[in-house]
Amino acid sequence: MRRLTYLLTGAVFGGGLVAFALQGIPVGTISAVAASSETYRQLNLFGDVFEKIRTDYVEKPEDAKLIESAISGMLSGLDPHSSYMDPKSFKDMQVQTKGEFGGLGIEVTQEDGFVKVVTPIDDTPASRAGLLAGDFIVEIDGDSVQGLTLNQAVDRMRGPVNSSVKLRISRKGTDSFEVSLKREIIKISSVKSRIENDVSYIRITQFTEKTSDGLKNAIDQATKNIPADKLKGYIVDLRNDPGGLLDQAIAVSDAFLERGEIVSTRGRNPDDAQRYVARSGDLTGGKPVVVLINGGSASASEIVAGALQDHKRATIIGTRSFGKGSVQTIIPLGPSGALRLTTARYYTPSGRSIQAKGIDPDIQVLQDVPDEIKGKDETKGEAALKGHLKNGANEQGGSSAYVPADPKQDKQLQYAFDLLRGIKSGSLAEPSKDTTPAN
Repeated sequence: MRRLTYLLTGAVFGGGLVAFALQGIPVGTISAVAASSETYRQLNLFGDVFEKIRTDYVEKPEDAKLIESAISGMLSGLDPHSSYMDPKSFKDMQVQTKGEFGGLGIEVTQEDGFVKVVTPIDDTPASRAGLLAGDFIVEIDGDSVQGLTLNQAVDRMRGPVNSSVKLRISRKGTDSFEVSLKREIIKISSVKSRIENDVSYIRITQFTEKTSDGLKNAIDQATKNIPADKLKGYIVDLRNDPGGLLDQAIAVSDAFLERGEIVSTRGRNPDDAQRYVARSGDLTGGKPVVVLINGGSASASEIVAGALQDHKRATIIGTRSFGKGSVQTIIPLGPSGALRLTTARYYTPSGRSIQAKGIDPDIQVLQDVPDEIKGKDETKGEAALKGHLKNGANEQGGSSAYVPADPKQDKQLQYAFDLLRGIKSGSLAEPSKDTTPAN
């Protein structure tokens, strides 16, 4: 620490010499030197505080933890989406975006302090062992799960491929029992699809490395199983999709567009602006598309919805989206984790910034929310987050993120089916001939 303080002091002194010796330099340059000197003064202050904590805190602190906390505070003070990831958090993020890991193949939640099975994934160790939706996991390798967070419990169930783990299961109507499972590579499918007579329904849960491949497979299945003259169109469900990888949002949008801009990103330096354009070839052959969004649709989901809406390629149904219109870059720090840093805002083809405003649907359809969860189904939206990037006037809050478990009770989904089949009144979006929407 003394060496750091010394170097910083020398830098400030050197800056003073430069300012003194070059009296004829422009005022702007002098101001820049002064600003630099102020930065070094603040860094000296940080060094003093760091040293004071090391010497006088009631218990001996770990230097590494102090530095990590300082870095974390520096980033979290910028905006809600910039953060420091320690090595474990960075690894977890890589697992999530890659879409595969060594595990058991169960979707879980937490209830009454226990881990509850939401559903076992087909053809995984969990499904082959007979685990059922509604089962409670009460012990992992002989240790109670009570007192663990959900993430901690999930971490204990994950591990090296071919290693074993024992779970104690509590199932209604039977005595608790133990099962031994061998971990396998679990591939998370971010795209789920089904054919509903003359309509292809495609659900995207998040944008991972293989999302665009999953979408292409779903479109292929639809074209193979539904005659072209019978296929009414596609429903792309982006509700409660929190986003993910930018390149996958671009690829998903590209699948439905013949040409034109998909999204642009603009950072602090104008020279760093990027414009992403669709390649020729609409994989659906121009069939009608309906996109479902709600208050839980964010980031990459909004890029897709915004691009297809601006090009009049899809009809957007549901409620206003979350409003996360910023881009985060992951900057690895070697063995010390990574920075998640907000580096740009993104804009739809027409030049709209979705930041803190969201995407408004072409047709708003509200769900019948059960009385017991009314008020709890609303997402606050980006505009309600402390420290969010501002976007002028008329910033919007969130909207309902409720989706009924029973598709028959899902008014937004049923409206989409009826619109594609001509049962509901309203015009479907048609592909725009003008591929460069005006700002």
